[in-house]
Amino acid sequence: MTANTVIPRPGTLTDIHGRQNTGAGFIFIPNPFLPGCQWHWIKQCLKLYSQKPNVCNLDKHMTKEETHNLWEQSKEFLRSKEVNKRRPRSLLEKLRWVTLGYHYNWDSKKYSADHYTPFPSDLAFLSEQVAAACGFQDFRAEAGILNYYRLDSTLGIHVDRSELDHSKPLLSFSFGQSAIFLLGGLQRDEAPTAMFMHSGDIMVMSGFSRLLNHAVPRVLPHPDGECLPHCLETPLPAVLPSNSLVEPCSEEDWQVCATYLKTARVNMTVRQVLATDQDFPAETMEETKRDITTDGLCHLDDQNSPVKRVRLNPDT
Repeated sequence: MTANTVIPRPGTLTDIHGRQNTGAGFIFIPNPFLPGCQWHWIKQCLKLYSQKPNVCNLDKHMTKEETHNLWEQSKEFLRSKEVNKRRPRSLLEKLRWVTLGYHYNWDSKKYSADHYTPFPSDLAFLSEQVAAACGFQDFRAEAGILNYYRLDSTLGIHVDRSELDHSKPLLSFSFGQSAIFLLGGLQRDEAPTAMFMHSGDIMVMSGFSRLLNHAVPRVLPHPDGECLPHCLETPLPAVLPSNSLVEPCSEEDWQVCATYLKTARVNMTVRQVLATDQDFPAETMEETKRDITTDGLCHLDDQNSPVKRVRLNPDT
């Protein structure tokens, strides 16, 4: 991947009021990806990042053998979806989240040194390029949470505070169907600002906005039915630069991705967990026991989930 495939175009860094923004705060970058480049990240989220040793929501209900290579187990189901819309959901369609790097513990709401796998090098490069363009030259991509939304999925109001260094930004990349994003205040009851997230859009939460409440109350189906956003209709160039980290996407692979995304969206959030030269604090057994609680959990929810969690009222 060359630098110009990911660095935002001049003039596209704006704050929440639409003003050009080159410093800390909430930064919204309308789709800066060159034509076809979103294909790479979508394929990575579905085909590569979902594989072991990364952690996903299905691990709590299935064996390692059953969750091995979700792509291979799902691709034929997705390819046949056009002719059999009543078939059962594939494993990829049951995927709700994947964690990368330092794996977030949904019970303790913490990261730890002993729960880590190598962070994907291409996603680290993308994240560090975007962070640098926003003024964060020393950002390190150390943890990622990928959320896989169906059309009936929501993400409840929450604050991302588990990282130990809040001076570094949180980066969010959206692909697929559009959604409504609500950016609130420091208190949960503050009136939020609503905005659309379209495929390719990037949001950077830094400075004052780093610890603001936020939520995704609704994914928006395409107005023309089960269709892809227009920006995903252009394929990757047939010939890529020799130093490109973006890999070609076969027609067969894109068919699977496209079928999936006609009724879904994928969001990648990337964080730096530790400050430079910082280590994880030692914990006593009592602290560990006290931290294991379901209070404040924030998971994707959908209408078919047997466990209903707090949703944010989309009308507020």
